[in-house]
Amino acid sequence: MLADFLNYEFLRYTFITGLLIGIIAPLLGTFIVVRRLSLIADALSHVTLAGIAFGLMIEKLLLITFPPLYSGMAFSVIGSIFIEKLRTVYKTYQELAIPIILSAGVGLSVIFISLANGFNTDLFGYLFGSVSAVSQSDFLLIFIIFIIVVLIVTFFYKELLTLSFDEEHATISGIHTKHIHLLFIVLTALVIAASMRIVGVLLVSALMTLPVAAAMRIAKGFKQMLFLSILFGEISVIIGIISGYYLSIPPGGTIVMIAVTILLLTIGVKRSRKSQQEMREA
Repeated sequence: MLADFLNYEFLRYTFITGLLIGIIAPLLGTFIVVRRLSLIADALSHVTLAGIAFGLMIEKLLLITFPPLYSGMAFSVIGSIFIEKLRTVYKTYQELAIPIILSAGVGLSVIFISLANGFNTDLFGYLFGSVSAVSQSDFLLIFIIFIIVVLIVTFFYKELLTLSFDEEHATISGIHTKHIHLLFIVLTALVIAASMRIVGVLLVSALMTLPVAAAMRIAKGFKQMLFLSILFGEISVIIGIISGYYLSIPPGGTIVMIAVTILLLTIGVKRSRKSQQEMREA
């Protein structure tokens, strides 16, 4: 792939975009998993799919050029805001907001896809990712999202950390928990929408959670878990894109399966360490 990477511009955009996503997806995913909100990624990915289907429907029925990436991003952000609003409505059962939005996303997707006369090649690429889908404009947009995510997480790291482990303590400490959570969930929506070009909307939640699940098995602290999550995410993306390119299949599936393999390896390492410790104590 190295020769092709140097020769073809679209592969360079795909590879570099993958590297950026391999950082920000597990970065936000770590906070999501710690807060036990892993299903948020699934809910927003289905809302993003509705946005993509809407963009393709508008383009097909009205013959208007409407980039699905932007419509997917808009739907994802709106969905994230609705999740936050519903959390305030169902204060005792805040997690109920997630399946409500997920169901709405699936319903809208079915309607828009049907109105657009079913699946086509473009939609298939958005569902499962594509090696050749990333254009220069897509890359620039994703790069801007990458910068925004890194800056905001760095600037609000202490607030996000406190909010993730103890929301009540964060509120008592004077942290504007509602504003921070809304900002965080909007960032998550943007990352999910940006990641769909490489991983696909139906698989992007896996890139946000599987590397974190693997890191949790062997990490000895939050910062180490954060670092390992990003490392595992990057390994999954790099190997997944290269293998997907050579096998001529969507990279989303190979990225996810590499992440699953890493998870299984970390589980095996953890069990091995536990068995050795038990033998020493015996």
